[in-house]
Amino acid sequence: MDLPRLGFGTYRLTDPDRCRTAVETALETGYRHVDTAEYYGNEEAVGGGIVESDVPREDVTVASKVWRDRLAREDFLASARERVDLLGVDSLDLLYVHWPLDTYDPDETLPALVEARDRGLTREVGLSNFTPDLLDEAIDRLGEPPAAHQVELHPLCQQAALRAHARRHDYWLVAYAPLARNAVADVPEIRAVAEKHDATPAQVSLAWALSKERVAVVPKSGTPAHVRENFAARDLDLDDEDVARIDGIEEERRVVDFPNAPWN
Repeated sequence: MDLPRLGFGTYRLTDPDRCRTAVETALETGYRHVDTAEYYGNEEAVGGGIVESDVPREDVTVASKVWRDRLAREDFLASARERVDLLGVDSLDLLYVHWPLDTYDPDETLPALVEARDRGLTREVGLSNFTPDLLDEAIDRLGEPPAAHQVELHPLCQQAALRAHARRHDYWLVAYAPLARNAVADVPEIRAVAEKHDATPAQVSLAWALSKERVAVVPKSGTPAHVRENFAARDLDLDDEDVARIDGIEEERRVVDFPNAPWN
């Protein structure tokens, strides 16, 4: 899959007008990958922002996710259909299993994911929040690697094992919360690199992730200035010393965690 590496996330953009405007601004800025989910409750507004922009639909990678309580076959296929209808598209470009929890059954959910692709509801299939062991099981059931696997990834949660897994199986690792909900702004190593390049900590964190092979990022913002600022991270060239400095950060922190998360 030819996935634009700097995408636009829409989590918590629940006000319809603000969401539509943010998506339209992102596309006008140059983003060509928009990420949403059933759980976000904003797909209709996301679709509206895509329509209202001047960017042709075929130039935008549109991704959504099926929530964890709808992973039985019939529920999954119904949800996939709803994602398409709410977004107002003929087909998704990428459809994820959002979490391998609750109603997730690899022997039922994964065939349903492939069936959604066979029915033309999505062009590619993806997974989200899986561990390496769950990924191996899913690849065995699917008979192929996913096009993408979406996980929390940022300088405080560097996901070395999952990055290696993505390289080994040649799929995209898509980083959500790539700014750790702005916690990166307080990390001394990131602040130092930002000062060196006259950049923001957010731009440095995004550029660091984009320096990694097979990694894409989906930062979100409802503020037009930040939408544009994040996109400018594509032009920030970190040198080997910068990357090594961030790689060496010892603090580890997830911003999305709970007792029954797959990694706990």
